[in-house]
Amino acid sequence: MIKSIIPLSSIIALRFLGLFLVLPVLSAYAMNLKGATTEIVGIVVGGYALTQMLFQVPFGVMSDKLGRKGTIVTGLLLFAIGSYFCAISEDIYTLMFGRFLQGAGAIGAVVTAMISDIVKEEQRPKAMAVMGSFIAMSFAISMLAGPTIGAIAGVQTLFYITMVLALASIIILFKAVPNPPHITHTYNAKANLIDTLANANILKMQLTNFLQKGLMTFAFMIIPMVLIKNFQWDFSELWKVYLPAMIVGVLSMAPAAILAEKKGKYKEVLMIGIAFFGVSYLIIGTSTTSLAFILGVVIFFSGFNMHEPIMQSLASKFAKVHQRGLVLGVFNSFGYLGTFIGGLLGGIFFEDVSLSTLVIVIAIICIVWIVLIATMPNPAKKKMSYLNLDEFNRENANKLHDNKNIDEWYINESEKIIVVKYDSNLIDEQGVKSLLK
Repeated sequence: MIKSIIPLSSIIALRFLGLFLVLPVLSAYAMNLKGATTEIVGIVVGGYALTQMLFQVPFGVMSDKLGRKGTIVTGLLLFAIGSYFCAISEDIYTLMFGRFLQGAGAIGAVVTAMISDIVKEEQRPKAMAVMGSFIAMSFAISMLAGPTIGAIAGVQTLFYITMVLALASIIILFKAVPNPPHITHTYNAKANLIDTLANANILKMQLTNFLQKGLMTFAFMIIPMVLIKNFQWDFSELWKVYLPAMIVGVLSMAPAAILAEKKGKYKEVLMIGIAFFGVSYLIIGTSTTSLAFILGVVIFFSGFNMHEPIMQSLASKFAKVHQRGLVLGVFNSFGYLGTFIGGLLGGIFFEDVSLSTLVIVIAIICIVWIVLIATMPNPAKKKMSYLNLDEFNRENANKLHDNKNIDEWYINESEKIIVVKYDSNLIDEQGVKSLLK
């Protein structure tokens, strides 16, 4: 499993590293470009997310129908071209165009779907945790590297680095990533589409991704501006807040992943992270010293990194095999919509509404959010059976189609097995086998 997952995780991590590198310094940099206003800068900070939102679903559907690898290459090329435009921009509108083009390379859902294709469901939490850890590590590295490289070599250099990382990812894709197995199923995709997207658990995960990413972008919008404007920090000093946030964030990842994966405490990890969001913003919005402000930032990124290793895995658990690209595309679209809205609202309200008022609203939202997650069922109760086609007749698999105890089934033609997902509260593996005999 690890040999298959690490190359894919590296691709998505390099792509996110390219995005994250500029986030700690982008708002302060963009404000100095020709034509900049706080509203436009807010769009620039979250702009890539708008096109990510628009292209996630088409890319996901395209990968379901035409293949994962070609779709990933298309997205990486768009991302590299967008990074080049950002690097050469001399005014705010060219930078905005580059950010929009970066976002058009919407491969996040495709990579996640490909991991889901390659890895068995029991191993998927571990695989997604590996991918989430790679993303979180890229996030942590960027918090230190972005401000440091930006101060020494200029923010334009960060965009050139981003372009090179995207092109390097294409090489990794063809050199190290295996092809996914061939899957057959009997589902009517059109008939299940509305039910799938309206699934209450999928909707809760979409909302979670929306709010989590929105709060992250809003944080990146206000952190450098508050430190520079209110506490008279210099641009080159921003690493002092991002370094402790990086260290604590990395340390929080492993306990969160273990609680979710090994103990089945997915909901609890999500709720703790959300509580951290609410507390952190209250501290950020009411702090009168830079030390208190840094504490709030550290708590926020601790909660954010707790979420990252498990978010994609949890969302994929509620998606059927033939719609993973679609469901994860919608899931990621909600996240990028949150990213865009977070940057946009940050730009609109930063000067017109007091920060202390905004954080109270955020804290109330977090309370409601926790209650919503508490009503979500525990996905650890879902189990998988892998039955050899030499022992079980594929024609008998049709008996599973309308059985209320069976969540889904499909045939992995590459490995010659029938894969059955069932509710362990209603039926056990022996019961599944008896249905096929």
